[in-house]
Amino acid sequence: MNASIVIPCYNEEENIHNLFSTWKKTIEGKNIEVIFVNNGSQDKSQDIFTELQKKNTDNQIKVLNLKENKGYGGGIQEGLKIANGDILSWCHADNQVSVLDIISLIEAYVTQNNEKFVIKGRRRNRSFFDNFFTKNMGRVVKFITGFNLTDINAQPKVFSKKAFDKNKDYSSDFLFDLDFLLNAIINGFHILEKNVTNLDREFGQAKGGGTFVGKIKLSIKTLSYLIEYKK
Repeated sequence: MNASIVIPCYNEEENIHNLFSTWKKTIEGKNIEVIFVNNGSQDKSQDIFTELQKKNTDNQIKVLNLKENKGYGGGIQEGLKIANGDILSWCHADNQVSVLDIISLIEAYVTQNNEKFVIKGRRRNRSFFDNFFTKNMGRVVKFITGFNLTDINAQPKVFSKKAFDKNKDYSSDFLFDLDFLLNAIINGFHILEKNVTNLDREFGQAKGGGTFVGKIKLSIKTLSYLIEYKK
């Protein structure tokens, strides 16, 4: 198994030490690299990453510092472009999916022995409010595109390098998850879901669709995207 995991970080200074140490212990002895993308953070993230990297004696953990924020999706794409793994993955930096769940999905991908699959998380232990938005967005996506996609923004995503088209102009914001999955389906990839436990965020603040206002904004943007997609 030769895998790369991309973790986009924006103003996650409170999470970085925990993220770094947890991943370092978890991937020790495994053929896995972790790429932290410091996506134009305005806090002390870069200083923290620099200090941690000085103590890091192996090449399993990389840090990509972007001077300007390229958006959620843009940051992930920059990380995927420099990934060495034949199996690629991305997940959030909020620790709301455990490292063990992420490794489990990568191992599940390996057992499929079929690079035409994309495996994604399906979150459990979520609030009624979060599930309401997620399920209804899935219904809207199916109604407009005909594709049955649920819990679109759930992490992680695990797939072969061939599923990520470096030349495609993917969405650079929080629509990247949907854009990537739709493009994968169009190109003959099958989406397989595996349960992951949704954990509470320990530090920092939710980005994108984590708040009520964020969910409304993301829903409106998704609808606009889908209308243009249908054309």
